[in-house]
Parts: sequence; structure tokens; C-alpha cells
Amino acid sequence: MVDRALAPAAGAEQRLREFGITLPPPPTPFGNYVEGVRIGKLLYLSGMLPVIDRKPQMIGRLGAELSVDEGQRAAEIATLSGLSAIKAELGSLDRVTAVAKLGVYIATSGDFREHPKVADGASNLLARVFGPEMLSGRVVLGVASLPLGLPVEIELLVEVAE
Repeated sequence: MVDRALAPAAGAEQRLREFGITLPPPPTPFGNYVEGVRIGKLLYLSGMLPVIDRKPQMIGRLGAELSVDEGQRAAEIATLSGLSAIKAELGSLDRVTAVAKLGVYIATSGDFREHPKVADGASNLLARVFGPEMLSGRVVLGVASLPLGLPVEIELLVEVAE
């Protein structure tokens, strides 16, 4: 377990600059929902997809059409969209005080077994942006299909400063 009292209060925006990470435009819904809902100190994001400007960055299933490396990249792109949605909602990623949970859903062929490696594409990006002390618990699931034929969908739950 991580003691969140030890987590840094700020610095995500600086880390973006240091690592040369550019956020895509904030995502827009593909249906009748919102990208995020804030309840108290928690911001719940809808599922984030590897889509930029409403254009899928890759299509297919891991273990069939796509490799583990491509899956990691899809998870990273989906996480970048999540970070962009958080920034649009809060004004700054420095307002995030904890990453409470990461969910990674992976469209796979039936015999695919490298789920954790694909999910690390999301976890590694979050560790770079927020610092390794802010890594969260996560759930990683393989599924038969995801919206628009995309390979990965992530969900994030973050705590924010008031």
C-alpha cells in the first residue's frame, strides 16, 4: 500500500514538459454520456479509448491483429486522452492528489495471456506524469470486443484537491 500523505502535491504539469509529453485535445463522447463526473474529491472518468480527434489510432485485438507493443501504445494513447479529459475538467493536472484506480480492458483473441504487459502502457505513463509514488491499484481484463473495434479502453478514478 502507498501512503498518499507522502505523495507530491504538484508537479504533473512540469513532468509533462520534462518528458516532452503532449496531450491530445480532450475527447468528446461517442454517445449519450459525459467524459467525467466529479463527486466530492473524486473525479470518475468514462472509458477512454485510443482515439485522437475522434479518429481511432488502431483497430484490432491483441493476440490476433495486434502485438503486445501495439497494445501498450494503445493503452498509452487512451491514458493520454484520460489525462487530457482530467486537465479539461480541473484546469491543471497538478490538482490531482492521487490516482485511486486504473482499469484496463483489452480486446483479445481467446488465447492471449500478456494482459499485464499491455496494461503497463497505461501504468508507466501515469507513473511518469504523477510520479511512481502515485501508482494505483488496477484491474486488467480481457474482453471479446470494445467500442469501434478498438483494442484497449481504460478507466481512471482520481482524487483531486478542493
